[in-house]
Amino acid sequence: MQNWLLPEYVEDMLPDEAWRVEQMRAQFLDLLRKSGYQLVSPPLLEYAESLLIDGSEDMDLRTFKLVDQLSGRTLALRADITPQAARIDAHLLNRQGVTRLCYAGSVLHTQPAGLTRTREMLQIGAELYGHSGLESDLEIQQLMLQALDLLGVRDVHLDLGHVGVFRALVNHAGLGKDIENELFAALQSKDSAALQSLTRPLDTKLRSALLALPSLYGDCADVLARARKQLPGHAEITAALDALQTVSGKLQPLVSGAGIDLADLRGYHYHSGMVFAAYHAGSHDAIALGGRYDELGKSFGRARAATGFSMDLRQLYRLLPAQQGRLGICAPHLNDAALRDRIEQLRASGETVVVDLLGDVALRNELQCDRELVLRRGAWVVVEL
Repeated sequence: MQNWLLPEYVEDMLPDEAWRVEQMRAQFLDLLRKSGYQLVSPPLLEYAESLLIDGSEDMDLRTFKLVDQLSGRTLALRADITPQAARIDAHLLNRQGVTRLCYAGSVLHTQPAGLTRTREMLQIGAELYGHSGLESDLEIQQLMLQALDLLGVRDVHLDLGHVGVFRALVNHAGLGKDIENELFAALQSKDSAALQSLTRPLDTKLRSALLALPSLYGDCADVLARARKQLPGHAEITAALDALQTVSGKLQPLVSGAGIDLADLRGYHYHSGMVFAAYHAGSHDAIALGGRYDELGKSFGRARAATGFSMDLRQLYRLLPAQQGRLGICAPHLNDAALRDRIEQLRASGETVVVDLLGDVALRNELQCDRELVLRRGAWVVVEL
């Protein structure tokens, strides 16, 4: 095998993509900075127990692991930066009030999230700790939509859900962990046959509610109206539906479409409340994900109310129209003080000036320049190529 080949679903970023992605990263972080979020940069590698969320088999399967030659302990390459941000909030910052954090860094997955996705993603995101009300849910969701718009992603559809609905049904029924996990898997995969079979031994009211969840998807007002009729009036379910109604009413003007999906249990094992996902016509996969995860900090000995979102810059880049990069100015390779001064002036003004070391006209296109520096009447001037 050629030693220049990369593993499957691992790719280089070539200049056009690398520059554009770096520009997007800077735009995102500047937006977060202006909104009061503080930048953190956790390590790519940690002890496995710090990165694996308790009870999340999905996270465990996605994570690369290896043995530390210094300590003999199992290390892991992060598959998500959210647990690291929770650790930083819990133990390094240790603040009592509201903490806003943001980040941008690579994450690695053992399997790609989609057929066109890379296993090395550039994850950006924001997390808000120390507030449990709808105000912080709305702040995070609105910030996510602002970021997508700023980065050039238009026509966004937003799906809202709430894991509290399924959790309330399970808790009130007193179901064991095994049947809960089986029901969760059936709902997540929208396997109606499995759901029918699993709910058959349950009482009629609970069975009807669980079988209704996959159909409670679509227009916000319609889904909420049907949910209030078809689901039990438990206080937790009513509170979840009220929260969804409030938030959807405020977010719908900001997106091209909004819906509710009460069977979306993505991240169920660590999410504790409202969850959300943004979609775009140019992608089959969600382009941004988030939700409330008040219990995640418990793994680090300090549970805090928390909500956040994340997205993959490399995925977003592929949704944007191709852009012609700004071309530079070609300069001859000469030992000339006046030429050096002129090059420095142009670079200081923001221009790209490329010194043509080879001086080969046939290779000039590779320099990606549309102008050149020429000596005219004793002065170096820029002319079109």
